Amino acid sequence: MLIEAGLACLARGGILAFTIDNICTEAGVSRGLITHHFRSKGGLLAAVYTEMYQRTLKAITPPPGAEADPAAIIRAVFATHLFNRESMNIWLALWGEIANNPDLQVEHRRLYGEYRRLIAGALATVAARRGIAADTDQLAVMFISLFDGLWLEQCIDPGVMSAAEAEAACFRLIEDVLGPLAR
Repeated sequence: MLIEAGLACLARGGILAFTIDNICTEAGVSRGLITHHFRSKGGLLAAVYTEMYQRTLKAITPPPGAEADPAAIIRAVFATHLFNRESMNIWLALWGEIANNPDLQVEHRRLYGEYRRLIAGALATVAARRGIAADTDQLAVMFISLFDGLWLEQCIDPGVMSAAEAEAACFRLIEDVLGPLAR
């Protein structure tokens, strides 16, 4: 309940709206619950960050027994349940806090590593299947940087590029290295 309230506050007003009073009002609880469950507002912010990453990881993780597919990952990150104004507002607020919040830094290192390994693994599978020598770890970093930048641009000025154009840019990056993907 507190995590959802924190997400709602970030979506509405960014990091300035992520106050204990706003979160408690949104959740309909007393201030002491934040300290009880998360030690501090920073701890709650780290839990909110983890929740956002878990939503993304869930969307791009293949079902049990299936291989990760770069095309499916690209489609997932630009799907409307992730690629929307509310999510982008939350991510923008969270990204801005990583440098200043030690709890958030720890979560970022862990979750970004998991995220990067999942994407690099999907890229490595395609490269191996096609006999292509590629630095898939570096390609994963480039891929993440591209769509993070496209998300940021969409948040700042939605008129610059449509979701379809952003998705196509990510396909081009990967296909320039690995060849055509199933779209």
